[in-house]
Amino acid sequence: MSTEDRRTSTPPSRVTEVEETTSTIEDIQQTIPNITQLTVDDAIPPTPAIFVTLPLIRDALITESSEMQDETVQECLPLLAEPGGDLNLFGVSQLGRTKHVQYLHKMIRGPMPAGFTPADASRPWMVYWALTGLYLLGEDVAAYRDRVISTFIPAQNRDGGFGGGHGQLSHIATSYAAVLSLVAVGGTEALDMIDRKGMWHFLGRMKQKSGGFSMALGGEVDIRGAYCGMTIISLLNLPMDLPSDSPAKINGHETFLTNLKSWIRRCQTYEGGIGGAPSNEAHGAYAFCALACLSIIEPPSKSIISTLDMPSLLSWLSSQQHAPESGFAGRTNKLVDGCYSHWVGGCWALVSAALNPASTSTERPADLWSRSGLARYILCCCQNLRSGGLRDKPSKFPDSYHTCYVLAGLSAAQNIFNFREVEKMGVSGATAALGWSVDAQGSDDVPCEYMDRVRAVHPVYVIPFEAVDKARRYFEERGRL
Repeated sequence: MSTEDRRTSTPPSRVTEVEETTSTIEDIQQTIPNITQLTVDDAIPPTPAIFVTLPLIRDALITESSEMQDETVQECLPLLAEPGGDLNLFGVSQLGRTKHVQYLHKMIRGPMPAGFTPADASRPWMVYWALTGLYLLGEDVAAYRDRVISTFIPAQNRDGGFGGGHGQLSHIATSYAAVLSLVAVGGTEALDMIDRKGMWHFLGRMKQKSGGFSMALGGEVDIRGAYCGMTIISLLNLPMDLPSDSPAKINGHETFLTNLKSWIRRCQTYEGGIGGAPSNEAHGAYAFCALACLSIIEPPSKSIISTLDMPSLLSWLSSQQHAPESGFAGRTNKLVDGCYSHWVGGCWALVSAALNPASTSTERPADLWSRSGLARYILCCCQNLRSGGLRDKPSKFPDSYHTCYVLAGLSAAQNIFNFREVEKMGVSGATAALGWSVDAQGSDDVPCEYMDRVRAVHPVYVIPFEAVDKARRYFEERGRL
């Protein structure tokens, strides 16, 4: 038979084969009673009851807070029970990666609408949030290197540190965002533009005799300053000794670490969480700042354990994950908010390292939080699947802040972080946070397929692992100021 004959005879033969197969299926259905044909939707598992059922025990007292909580649950439940958009094999909304990437590119490229004018002083943060979010989604942020450098050159002040923009006073928070952005895009030009000596003197002026750091000259003293300051010192390999013009030095302090741990200890509240300063209310973001700062000073099993009341801290952290929403709140009796996916969700890797020092055991310690629940809340309730970006909760609009930290929280849920103590090196010696690595396999406890996965960021610095390593090595080679 010729090729042409075979081609013309193939369709009828396939039709016959299909007809015979269909007849066989019909025969089986007649033989086996109640047989049904499954569709793709039938193969998707139902949402576990814990994520769609109200708590059995509820406070009967009705307050404004309880009413807001009920409203939040009611806006989340429909999306948890019947997620929107395309679903993965777990019945959860897929990560809308393409639209989120487009959203963040738009946020960093601009131009921004006039309504963003009051946020001009937050420009370094907006750059950092967009870069970190893009990296988490798999983008190459080095493509923005030249634009990042040109943005921060005029924001760096002659007396050290970065302001929100040209002519603005230096601030620890904007200095942190600027340094992390420059380290993230990497390259000699980006790293060399940071005035390390000026930064050292600026941070010295922020160090307080109480042990903490002020956010700016004459500004508030809170745990953000301690974390941001120690992050900068560690990444830039700055001397741990205070500069001679530091007010804290004049008051008898010798190093940036003097009284720092004892000051952080006083920030822990009766609830077990961490406040922004002594006697302040416990807050999720401040808990992360405290734990991350301690993890820079020493390995978590030494610094965190010796400084904080761990049982009460664990009780407070775990109580911030709500049911049925399964996202995190930032304070007691407050609502879930997507940004706390990082601020509280990011605490658990640090806590785990504190409670489980490196050992020869290959068995991973049990989690004290629900990775699955957090991932489900993020994918079902925090995504704007129409125009991109991630948000606080379904009724809110997306922004770059929430997009960054919601994705960082998803990374915390998906990835397993390991800590091994490293040898001290460099001028500062603040190398404890360089001992982190990430398990390549990730966690199997989340309802995510491969296409829903995001990259891992460093659990202390919240930028790419490779960027941390390259920057620290570069500044070690540069040596002293």
